[in-house]
This record gives sequence, structure tokens and C-alpha cells, in this order.
Amino acid sequence: MRDYEVMYILSTELDEEGIDTAVARFEDVVKNDGGEIVKTERWGKRKLAYEVNDKTEGFYVLMYFKAPSSAAQELERLLKLSDDILRHLLIKKEE
Repeated sequence: MRDYEVMYILSTELDEEGIDTAVARFEDVVKNDGGEIVKTERWGKRKLAYEVNDKTEGFYVLMYFKAPSSAAQELERLLKLSDDILRHLLIKKEE
């Protein structure tokens, strides 16, 4: 298993329950594929550096996890497909 970190920005149109659901859904993707969540940090609502899809604010989430590459690929695929995600970045940490 490798160490990864992913930062994603959720739309501010989601309420608190919607944010909790989205975060849990992405954590479950990692867990269901044999990975483990090390830490999830919710940075909260912040102003974007530039406008994305006519939005100027987003809800930032940073997640550290250990998982096989298949789990990271599946997470990346779901982040790309989700309409609630404004931007995301998944990186493999150096060993």
C-alpha cells in the first residue's frame, strides 16, 4: 500500500449534511478497496483564487490515506464524475 493525499473542493451549494455525505462517500471508496484513512481535515469554506463554474467560494477537504493503486484510481474517477466537486488534486507521497 502507498501513501496518498487528496485535496478536493466541494460546492458551497451543499448544506452541512450534503458535505458530510460527500466526505463519507469518498472515504468509503478508499476503505472498500482495502485502504485506510489516516486523517481527514475539513478546512471549511474559503474564497477561491479564481472563479470556477461561476463560483467564488468552495468547501475545502484534505484527506490522507494509505491504499493500493486501484483504490486511488477509483477515487480519482469518482472525483472527476461528481458534480459537487469543483476541483481536486490527488498525489502519491514519496516514500
